[in-house]
Amino acid sequence: MTIKRPLLLAGLLLLVLGGGFLIGFATRPGAWYAALNKPWFTPPGWVFPLAWSVLYVLIAIAGYRAILNEQRRTVQLWCVQLALNFLWPIVFFGAQQIGVGFIVIMLLLAAILAFMSMARDGWARLLFVPYAAWVAFAAILNGAILKTN
Repeated sequence: MTIKRPLLLAGLLLLVLGGGFLIGFATRPGAWYAALNKPWFTPPGWVFPLAWSVLYVLIAIAGYRAILNEQRRTVQLWCVQLALNFLWPIVFFGAQQIGVGFIVIMLLLAAILAFMSMARDGWARLLFVPYAAWVAFAAILNGAILKTN
């Protein structure tokens, strides 16, 4: 049975946006994060949900394009990066493990870059460029928080 393309895209958007928002809601930064020493380049709190909303749409579309191109290994990498993406706030904010969070975000960045290098679809690669840049920035931020706390 073949899933119709619009249904597949809608399902991926629901998975990525819905999963991201649910995890974000369940692991809101709160008082613990507010009390941490943060570097001067930490963006204001409102930037994060806005950035992630856009990135989640791009992530879903990239996954959709990888699935349409039947790239099994690339789809597997897409799934790995999504799992790591969803794991990071659970580890960092939920478990309050800054060091483990840094490891997870570095693995996430590696998975994103691996996806970009293996994807045959140019649009899928291009859609991951802002994601890679944001996660690289977030990794630097995570590392700076780890160093100062």
